[in-house]
Amino acid sequence: MSYDQSLPPRMRKQAAKPPKAAPPRKPRRIGRIVLAFLAIVIVALASYAGYLYVKANQNITKVADPDASSVPKDQLAESKPISLLLLGMDTREETGSMNTDVIMTAIFNPKTKTATVVSVPRDSDLNLDGYKTRKANAYYARFLSIARTEENLSGDGARKYANEQMRSMMEKFFGGIKIDYTAILDFKGFVDVVDALGGVNVYVDQDMRYWDKADGTDIDLQKGDQKLDGEGALGFVRYRKSRNGETAPSSDFARNDRQDRVLGAIVDKLKSFGSVTKIGNVMDAVGDNVKTDIPKEQIQNMISTYFGISRQNVRFIALTGEWKSPYVYLDQAKLEEAKQALQEEMQPEGRAITSAAPQETAAAGSE
Repeated sequence: MSYDQSLPPRMRKQAAKPPKAAPPRKPRRIGRIVLAFLAIVIVALASYAGYLYVKANQNITKVADPDASSVPKDQLAESKPISLLLLGMDTREETGSMNTDVIMTAIFNPKTKTATVVSVPRDSDLNLDGYKTRKANAYYARFLSIARTEENLSGDGARKYANEQMRSMMEKFFGGIKIDYTAILDFKGFVDVVDALGGVNVYVDQDMRYWDKADGTDIDLQKGDQKLDGEGALGFVRYRKSRNGETAPSSDFARNDRQDRVLGAIVDKLKSFGSVTKIGNVMDAVGDNVKTDIPKEQIQNMISTYFGISRQNVRFIALTGEWKSPYVYLDQAKLEEAKQALQEEMQPEGRAITSAAPQETAAAGSE
């Protein structure tokens, strides 16, 4: 018997498969994109900061006193309290008025980063020896007239004379405090600043309706929380009465309170993130409508010292009294309170800071 002794065919050993090649690495696109984006942002911010610096410098030059001498270091805003007389003036051609319908004295203290602002009703009888009795808002125009007719001054010379006379009078009115500078804001500047900020949020304390075709005034506001544009905010702080009794009248004291609340709303808006890109327009609005007798380096120092001041650290005091046509006869107790507050803010160590939120209620009183 024969057997097939052949073995089954030997299986060929298969060669090991080479490992799969790793996929080619993708370029780190995301990382590069992020870095490029950051670089663009940095360049943009640097450019914007440079743009703001140039714009600020240009507008400060417009606002500052070109003839002012250099300020000693110990007299800069960072070193000592600074006091200002703030005047709001309606210079529209339609009215031809030079009355200062907003009169405020403000003191800023660098130690505590606080400020005190006192509002004087426009119709006040200041009752000062040596000054003829007239409404408080009429003195500036009178001083300008004296400068031009009796002192033979014009232009900036007449304005400086009127500024000095107003400061001297208000220093006496507030018991001898020193007022360093004067700043005059045209009402158009107030409108432009509010518009540049995109409006301000305030509580309107009553319905207000007034119109006057002669000067283009058209106030039409409803009571409640409102976002006001520049013209609306100006109407809100200036409203006195309606033409036909459609809405209730407003007192000088309520107007002062509204001025304070709108200023507080502007301070809040300036600090909001959304307003950062609007600062350039705000600078233009200020530069075109504010005139001061403050040296340029002092304005720069004031900005660097008080930029970002908290609204809670700004104390507003509105003088009150009794209105008997045609004057407001001021409450002497309230006036003494204001004098004391200004003296307190003027002290090198400043005043105690409270955490109380600013009041949002309108002042009482009626004409």
